[in-house]
Amino acid sequence: MAIATTNPATGEVVKSFDPMSELEIDARLAAASAAFAVLRRTSFEQRASWMRSAADILDAEVDDIARTMTLEMGKTFASAKAEVSKCAKACRYYAEHSAALLADEPADASSVGAVQAYARYEPLGPVLAIMPWNFPLWQAMRFAAPALMAGNVGVLKHASNVPQTALFMAELFHRAGFPEGSFETLLIGSDAVERVIADERIKAVTLTGSEAAGRSVAAIAGREVKKSVLELGGSDPFVVMPSADLARAADVATTARCQNNGQSCIAAKRFIVHTDVYDAFVALFTEKMAALTVGDPMDDATAVGPLATEQGRSDVEEQVRDAVSKGAAVRCGGQRPEQPGWWYPPTVVTDITPDMKMWSEEVFGPVAGVYRADSIDEALRIANGTSFGLGSNAWTTDPAEQQRFVAELDAGAVFINGMTTSHPELPFGGVKNSGYGRELSAQGPREFCNQKTVWIGDGGGANTSAGSHAE
Repeated sequence: MAIATTNPATGEVVKSFDPMSELEIDARLAAASAAFAVLRRTSFEQRASWMRSAADILDAEVDDIARTMTLEMGKTFASAKAEVSKCAKACRYYAEHSAALLADEPADASSVGAVQAYARYEPLGPVLAIMPWNFPLWQAMRFAAPALMAGNVGVLKHASNVPQTALFMAELFHRAGFPEGSFETLLIGSDAVERVIADERIKAVTLTGSEAAGRSVAAIAGREVKKSVLELGGSDPFVVMPSADLARAADVATTARCQNNGQSCIAAKRFIVHTDVYDAFVALFTEKMAALTVGDPMDDATAVGPLATEQGRSDVEEQVRDAVSKGAAVRCGGQRPEQPGWWYPPTVVTDITPDMKMWSEEVFGPVAGVYRADSIDEALRIANGTSFGLGSNAWTTDPAEQQRFVAELDAGAVFINGMTTSHPELPFGGVKNSGYGRELSAQGPREFCNQKTVWIGDGGGANTSAGSHAE
């Protein structure tokens, strides 16, 4: 894919960039390495001051930043502004809490024969972040804010269709006062990623993206014995049980499926409905999906804009076409409009069977697959019957059912009677083929720290702690 801003609403190439040369890449890695030597020795208070300045810039320039994201990947202007504000919130959260989240953790010194014993969190160094286009600022920020506050340096390889957002990220932290080189952006293709991961100046890597990209990056990082964190795809279940408030569930289901034009890893994608309320829910859900306004993403009245790429639209079309050819029913949508740009309407598909692509694949667009379940056991079986395990939703007011979903949904997150989303205060990540490791909360900054064990004796004799002569 060319490194270029292409307006998804029109298909027009707005601005192109040349990939960085080997010399340019090396210069930025050298700058990142030099910045780490400085940043790691700054105080939490100093980093927090810079991080708050970054938040102030985001708040002050929200419209301009959002407009660039809408131009590059087609999200509605309203959702783009909300994304910028969410990034500012994350900056302030980590500015306020990082010192406590990364404070030394005391151990029982006497039990290990020490005067003092504790675990200390120390930054690893420059971390390569390979990020996707769907939340071009937030995906990068939820890595950057905790990593920089921990004293690490960020090196960003962003998706090739959001280069202007990628360049803004580096500019943001420089303007906020962080030492030069603390956050570098590399305009490179995927063919250059292996060389960057293998560079000795890169100490770890994090990727948000496809399962295939995750497998590739994990293999390279493993070969180089470098820490990796992966947040990959998701095919999140949205389970509706008889006790649910159907009107509220259908409202949230519509938002959950079509947020970000349907292009979110944690968007609800598989709607598993108990047979007792199946017909009523499908009728409500279909009505609400069909009523969404598709149009100019800069218009405040628009709920769904274009898909980000032509290939993405083709993939969604093929998944729906495959389902219909094997007996599925399209309740609304299902046909792209004949106009420039990469548009696809909100679509509801029912009667899905295991031989259809939609049963096992992630659908990255505003297409909802609806499944019928005769019991909570069948609902759980369908929900867990996928290789993914990122987020999940269950709608029930029955306390016993709620506890079963909490305990038995095989996912990185379970939201009961609410929509899956990410918060700085909560850990974020998946299981199975949705990846490993966690972002946000305390775990986010700790993923890229050395948890160093510190043991201090009184200096008056030999170490006599239990197990001192063996591992």
